Amino acid sequence: MRSRSLTLSMACSAALFLAAVLPATASGAPAPTSAREGTVSAADLLAEVTSCSQISNGRYRTDADTAPTVPVCGKNGAVFWKADMDIACDGQRTAHCNETTDPWFQADTAFHQSDGGPLRSDTLPYVVVPRAGDLWNHAGAGIRGGGVVAVIHGDQVRYAVVGDTGPAEIIGEASYATAEALGIDPDPATGGTDAEVTYLLFRDSRVSPIESHSAAVTLGDRLAQRFLRDN
Repeated sequence: MRSRSLTLSMACSAALFLAAVLPATASGAPAPTSAREGTVSAADLLAEVTSCSQISNGRYRTDADTAPTVPVCGKNGAVFWKADMDIACDGQRTAHCNETTDPWFQADTAFHQSDGGPLRSDTLPYVVVPRAGDLWNHAGAGIRGGGVVAVIHGDQVRYAVVGDTGPAEIIGEASYATAEALGIDPDPATGGTDAEVTYLLFRDSRVSPIESHSAAVTLGDRLAQRFLRDN
């Protein structure tokens, strides 16, 4: 019994030590310790998106008051853009995402989970794409709700789904959970980042059910490997 008690005591001490030294996310959970999900590195993916073959009819703004500087680019099996990240908190009302925490909160998303309800921004990594307009029609490029997205920031890769649509001339927005997974401040009112984020969207992909993040990671890793082979 003495040996077991000592082991438990040591385990508790180790847990307390880790909680003290590991960085925490905005929601209080430890920050991600892995730089990627799956087997493909950020460096490998970024090496394939250094140049842009523009497929949009023009360029997008990252915010309403900025100049249009962001093109949508085409590659074999994917499209991509490089922008900032604003925080999307739309969807289910939660402690993190509601009318009080987010001045622009909307209680719905363009694409819905398998039970018909809106997506949940603070637990599901999703990306917002501009709604179809004169600049670009995402559906015409094989990008639809539930499609897989590799979101790359620094040396980190996280997989998400296409979960919502936004203004037709603005680009660079992802859910609370996406930001948090990348170590970006997820606060919908004051968070996000102006640092470069790469959004790599795989054409004609679909996660089912859309709310399954594990399914997005599995499919995303397979598509990322194929993307590297084909480009």
